Amino acid sequence: MAWGAWGQARGGPVGALTLTALAEGIQANQGQTPGRSALGRQPGHGLEPESEPKSAAAIPAPGCEAPEGPCQDPPSSREERALADLAAYTAACLEEAGFVGTQATALTLSSAPEARGQPLEAQVYALVSGLLAQVPSLAEGRPRRAALRVLSALAREHAREVVCALLRSSLPPDRAAAELWPSLSRNQCVNGQVLVQLLWALKEQSGRELEALAATRALGEMLAVSGCVGATRGFYPHLLLLLVTQLHQLARGVRAPGSPKGLGPSQRGPPHSHASCAVEALKALLTGDGGRMVVTCMEQAGGWRRLVGAHTHLEGVLLLASAMVAHADHHLRGLFANLLPQLRSPDDTQRLTAMAFFAGLLQSRPTARLLREEVILERLRAWQLDPEPTVRWLGLLGLGHLALNRGKVRHVSRLLPALLGALGEGDARLVEAALGALGRLLLQPGAPVRLLSAQLGPRLPRLLDDARESVRASAVGLLGTLVRRGRGGLRVGLRGPLRKLVLQSVVPLLLRLQDPSREAAESSEWTLARCDQALRWGLLEDTVTVAHYDSPEALSRICHCLVQQYPSHTPSFLSQTQGYLRSPQTPLRWAAAVLLGFLVHHTSPGRVNQDLLDSLFQDLGQLQSDPEPAVVAAAHASAQQVALLARAQARPRRRSRLLLHLHLLRSGLWHRRWSPRPPPVYPNSPFQPRSVIGRWGCLGPGCA
Repeated sequence: MAWGAWGQARGGPVGALTLTALAEGIQANQGQTPGRSALGRQPGHGLEPESEPKSAAAIPAPGCEAPEGPCQDPPSSREERALADLAAYTAACLEEAGFVGTQATALTLSSAPEARGQPLEAQVYALVSGLLAQVPSLAEGRPRRAALRVLSALAREHAREVVCALLRSSLPPDRAAAELWPSLSRNQCVNGQVLVQLLWALKEQSGRELEALAATRALGEMLAVSGCVGATRGFYPHLLLLLVTQLHQLARGVRAPGSPKGLGPSQRGPPHSHASCAVEALKALLTGDGGRMVVTCMEQAGGWRRLVGAHTHLEGVLLLASAMVAHADHHLRGLFANLLPQLRSPDDTQRLTAMAFFAGLLQSRPTARLLREEVILERLRAWQLDPEPTVRWLGLLGLGHLALNRGKVRHVSRLLPALLGALGEGDARLVEAALGALGRLLLQPGAPVRLLSAQLGPRLPRLLDDARESVRASAVGLLGTLVRRGRGGLRVGLRGPLRKLVLQSVVPLLLRLQDPSREAAESSEWTLARCDQALRWGLLEDTVTVAHYDSPEALSRICHCLVQQYPSHTPSFLSQTQGYLRSPQTPLRWAAAVLLGFLVHHTSPGRVNQDLLDSLFQDLGQLQSDPEPAVVAAAHASAQQVALLARAQARPRRRSRLLLHLHLLRSGLWHRRWSPRPPPVYPNSPFQPRSVIGRWGCLGPGCA
């Protein structure tokens, strides 16, 4: 932008001089007494309503005679005197601060720059600079309001130039400029034009930190004025999307080439970062349009903090989209239409922000209907082929939100391959998104429980033991949802794939009750309760007791039920438990040793082959050197149970056993020879239980 000749006339910006000083200077040059205006108006008399104000171009410059034609002074002197004439006329009107005088001044200021034929932007900048310099010296009340009316009238004719001049004067932040933005916001005749110009200024300055900061702060100051947001109708979604995209750019540190890396000490202004100014502008935009609940939901969910984070911005966008779906659905159609072109933007910040909004807005059924279902599915499936994990993650979230809409289950054959394939991803976000989408699919009426059980059978058990805590918890929760939806078939002996999946997972679920991750432990408890309800084990009380307290008796009853009801699965139960003896997590090694001891204790002789018993005995022996004494003690007690079972299985064959039985019956030694194996005894758990007895009303040994 050119600064213009007026800004260079005296070696610095003309705005550095007040309008009153310029008026006195021109009056002195014309031989007038100070206090009299350049138009010869007497002090104390307002401008006559019937008289037309002269434009500055019509005022002859000193030293020029009218008959001799136009003055041929040097350009700098001529432009300086023209600005001085305008300044004097403005000061004369502001002395009275009357409405008519102010309007006349505004008319003159609006028409004079175009009449002179000089560069419009430079002239308006000089006039605005003069007003900015004059405002601090004006008294509160009518004089200051008059100056603000002059600026508003000038902005009505030259909105773009006034906005550019005010933004330039806001670097570094200027108190007078900050006062003028709210005044423009209160004027309903110009606030819409000014907001549009600020919107375009923000787009043009993208990547230039100082200029974008000035435009963002100005937007926030204007939108904070009550009633101003109504002027954004027609470009509200565009403005909202621009502010959110700007936060993404700030989070990534995107700057244009040649822009400064940061603000210098003299340029920082108020102790607010650029991101906080953008957040405040976004809050003002939402609040002014009746979206106070959106702001509240974002605050409660930590959405604003996520929006300004480099690695969490897209999560904040998804939270914002969800809050708008719930509390500001009147803007969803416009927002959806505005973001569609940006889905193919070459700029990563614009494209990813639009993708996050697209995925989040699919939660709204009316919004999702703006496009054909096939088009949405095709777009989301295409995202799954993108090499960028973030794009694939957003695609999975979109598929999950699409599954929430009734009537989409018919597309399950097209949804499942992408969702099941994502379960093998290395990025935890993708796995969690796929698990969440499968869970939402199960919540729909007519969900294909049998198909999902068969497809998840080979995939879900390994996720129950995933090293990532969030993935474990999500996988366990999905299993619980699957069991709850298929419990009708499980009760009557149907759902073969689901029944098999439950029996494959019961041991990991029991051990995960001791998971160091509280989320995974609580999810395991919830899923075991669903399994107990569906299969009618009658172990709900024992399950809750084991989950919250150190209770070997409750665990023994659970193991007895499993071994008695599913004797053919006993070797599988033992093998699964054996795998946890080598877990790197001490609580799981201890829990596996204890569970193994009770399972072996309740196993009938002949159900387990000798090779498995030898393997169990060997692994338990290796735990004798464990650094945790509780694990060593539990392994020793369980190894004794394995030895007792192996000894019971080493009895004579059937004919020999019959003869031995007769001999023992005749001698009265039957009860001694076939006495039950003693149960294992384990010391108290050294690990903190999730519940304490005292929390349930018992304060200690002295409680009644």
